[in-house]
Amino acid sequence: MRTPQADIAVSPPRERQPLLDQAIATAMAWLDRKQTEEGFWVGMLESSYCIEAEWLLAMHFLGYDHPRKTGLVAKLLAGQRPDGAWESYYEAPSGDINSTVECYAALRCAGMPADAEPLVRARQWISTHGGLRKIRVFTRYWLALIGEWPWDQTPNLPPEIIANPKWFPFNIYNFSSWARATLLPLAVLSAHRPVRPLPADRRLDELFPDGRDRMDYRLPHDQPLFSFKRLFLVTDRLLHWYQNVGLTPGRKFAIKPCLEWIVRHQDADGAWGGIQPPWIYSLMALNVEGYPLKHPVIAKGLSALDAHWSYERDGSLHIQASESPVWDTWLSLLAMRDCERDFTPGMQRALDWLLDNEVTYRGDWAQQNKHLEPGGWTFERSNFHYPDIDDTAVALCVLARLPMRLRNKPRVKAALDRAVTWTLGMQSSNGGWASFDRNNDKLVITMIPFSDFGEALDPPSADVTAHVIEALALLGYARSEPAIEKAYRFLREEQEHDGPWFGRWGVNYIYGTAAVLPALAAIGEDMRADYVRRAAEWLVEHQNSDGGWGETCASYMDEALRGQGPSTASQTAWSLIALLATGNRDYGAAVRRGLAHLIETQREDGTWDELHYTGTGFPGYGFGARIDFRDERTRRRIAQGTELQRGFMINYNLYRHYFPLMAMGRARNYFRGLER
Repeated sequence: MRTPQADIAVSPPRERQPLLDQAIATAMAWLDRKQTEEGFWVGMLESSYCIEAEWLLAMHFLGYDHPRKTGLVAKLLAGQRPDGAWESYYEAPSGDINSTVECYAALRCAGMPADAEPLVRARQWISTHGGLRKIRVFTRYWLALIGEWPWDQTPNLPPEIIANPKWFPFNIYNFSSWARATLLPLAVLSAHRPVRPLPADRRLDELFPDGRDRMDYRLPHDQPLFSFKRLFLVTDRLLHWYQNVGLTPGRKFAIKPCLEWIVRHQDADGAWGGIQPPWIYSLMALNVEGYPLKHPVIAKGLSALDAHWSYERDGSLHIQASESPVWDTWLSLLAMRDCERDFTPGMQRALDWLLDNEVTYRGDWAQQNKHLEPGGWTFERSNFHYPDIDDTAVALCVLARLPMRLRNKPRVKAALDRAVTWTLGMQSSNGGWASFDRNNDKLVITMIPFSDFGEALDPPSADVTAHVIEALALLGYARSEPAIEKAYRFLREEQEHDGPWFGRWGVNYIYGTAAVLPALAAIGEDMRADYVRRAAEWLVEHQNSDGGWGETCASYMDEALRGQGPSTASQTAWSLIALLATGNRDYGAAVRRGLAHLIETQREDGTWDELHYTGTGFPGYGFGARIDFRDERTRRRIAQGTELQRGFMINYNLYRHYFPLMAMGRARNYFRGLER
């Protein structure tokens, strides 16, 4: 920690400059040191303990003896809460039943006896929180794979789904990209119902205190009699009956295109979809279909584990649920440009690496956009099937601000033009942009039993839409352009009643608001308009006493917690970015206090600490969009509390760095403007 010699919160403008300059220079030097030889930046991605637990279970299922299994066990043991549970995010108010059951099963699978103290505590917690009856669908699948749950009490996913026509609601391309890539390998597994049981001394009998024969394995069935969910539960039972009596003619012909789809969608680095679920299920599905561990597809998938997907920390092995080198590199460059840094050789190396990783492949998005040419960038380094509109928007922001000598180079100009064309073509009918697909919003998909975790859909969100608007504005698009006008109307409709915007991909209303206000400023909106002031004043009202800002992940389920939480570097930076975008001197005191917090909490080496999760994978709503907390029926249907057992939260380890750097760079420009 560093304490500034003069308090930037109260010092005159000329005395603030050296403090700010020093903080920026120190942070910039840290970022320079962290650049890889290839030219990119990447921070480790921390998420759920389910990731390591599921890999341990998958290694058992595949018969794969990973040399660092003990490191995975150490990771799980280090993450157990004092009450015996495992949580979905740092300092969650309660443990997560699914994480706890999966970690328990993984530790037993790894050889830990049932009477070991960590497992005794975990078992007590599971028992007092409803037992196995409360677990989600995906946890049931994992238990079925190791012989601890009957397959016919899991959602039936017929592989014939791959042949559903495009007009049919349950066509695979109506599912979100991540759900689609997970569903198909699970359909193969569901068709075969494979069981590779735990050794007799590692079975989970102790989790069935009343005996397995008295366990109620059924899916939750407390839906109204006349409802889609009830209809789909009945349909699920019929599908199981057909499978049980063998009424599945031609099933092998349905499995074959599923396998071809899976193999065709393997990423260049060996994973699938740039995320853990489709990767791990694809390996198991292919193995069940006869692919041995030495088969090139399987071998490549397993080798990715020991490449850039895992890392060691504090004596334990961590496996990432995803990775973010493209995202981190664009945002690092954006932070440098915000600090008005000249384009250095290191920045050129980063740009070259990013241009090398442009997506020119027609991925799944082309199913709904037959005539749209490819362009843009992914979030990860090798996931060319799923370019990301959000990443592409940030890329456009950086490319728009390149020195003209670089921007006019044919390679840069061509990539920029392709990205703009692709992004405009991905705008949804309601005016917004989603992350990976266009018009991916058919709510009926969320009603099937499979869709009880994460988000089955990828509808437009305020944060992605705002990033696109800002990028287009920087490239010279006027507010009167039809695409921007439609997007502007979408943002206005998405504003919450008390001022902020929902954060789909970052926690939460602070993130959403920090995306929208700079976009509005970029298109020349009146930043003193009432609706803008309501958003800015909401931020000021939620500033913490230490000058920072924070918002807990629990705000996704508790309206009273919106904008509430311990101060973090990233959320403080987002709030500053939003307030600075207004250009309103009324918020100068809040800005100065926020900057003081960043400078005071900056480490000697130039970066910041951040244990709290501020990134969002899935809020856990199922439908991927904001909810109206006043709608009790929707809240009940989501079936989670502030523990976010259906959600998936993330700690991006570089958010704590480049976002504060952005905020400080923009603040320095703000103060210079005050002096003129």
